[in-house]
Amino acid sequence: MIRWGILGPGRIAHKFAQDLLTVPDAQLYAVASSNLGRAQEFAQQYGATHALGSYQELLTLPDLDVVYVATPHTHHHENVLMLLNGGVAVLGEKPFAMNSEQVRDMVETARTKRVFLMEALWSRFMPGIVKALDLATSGTIGKVVSVKADFGFKAQFSPEGRLFNKSLGGGALLDIGIYPLFLAYLMLGKPQSIKASASFGQTGADEQCGMILTYENGQLALLDCTLQAKTDCVGIIQGELGQIRLHSRFHETKAITVQLEGQEPAVFEFDRETFGYEYEIRHVMDCLTDQLTESPLWSLADSLNLIKILDDVRAEAGITY
Repeated sequence: MIRWGILGPGRIAHKFAQDLLTVPDAQLYAVASSNLGRAQEFAQQYGATHALGSYQELLTLPDLDVVYVATPHTHHHENVLMLLNGGVAVLGEKPFAMNSEQVRDMVETARTKRVFLMEALWSRFMPGIVKALDLATSGTIGKVVSVKADFGFKAQFSPEGRLFNKSLGGGALLDIGIYPLFLAYLMLGKPQSIKASASFGQTGADEQCGMILTYENGQLALLDCTLQAKTDCVGIIQGELGQIRLHSRFHETKAITVQLEGQEPAVFEFDRETFGYEYEIRHVMDCLTDQLTESPLWSLADSLNLIKILDDVRAEAGITY
């Protein structure tokens, strides 16, 4: 049995907890909030053993195996370091932190302390994404020449809310732009150059961002994200012999279509009853069982590379915090 804690019982944490309940040998052991009443309500709803009114109290539970950090972006660095320095394994919500410097600090601490740490980039473990990566790397569509991906929804404007509040890391890029960038990184690796442009709303947060990434072998990634409109949210991996289409929403896709020239399309379906967090949960549990300190599928080096790409996009587009 792997005993889980949740730090920060917000919206994402509710979805995570619901999926955690579907995983055999997983127990929601503790939930910690800066508001004890909120922690108690969450614990009662999902059957957690301990409800804590401060994050630091997680360090007092000797039987705790791993903590999922689900606070706003701006708090990830502080929260993760607290747990790592206390010897507690961490699954930290994406983006891992606000910039490369913070992520590097977290990674170095985890490696020094020899404590497990992984960024909660749940898309990496979705069966549809795993299948698409396998097809792309096996040469099914020939050499990959481009990746196209968009992610957009019309967000209700709230200047103090997480999406639009720069003091909470608000903006389209860090919240949803990370997904198209992740797909490009997964398929093509680190880019050679980046062009990016953003538009900003009344709070100063980026509400749209478009990106063109160029790679050493001439491949391109054409990516965009927006908080101003609902977009198709499709991912297309284009190869010389055909393409792989990740159906909407691509980052949590339940189906992909492979279309090769001169052939009928092949559709692969990955239905599920859950939100999809159970795949990363199971992977973390396997890592802990095998006494690993980082994931072989989404390594700390991968997280460092992705946050560096995000930093470079921000610099190019003029997105600051």
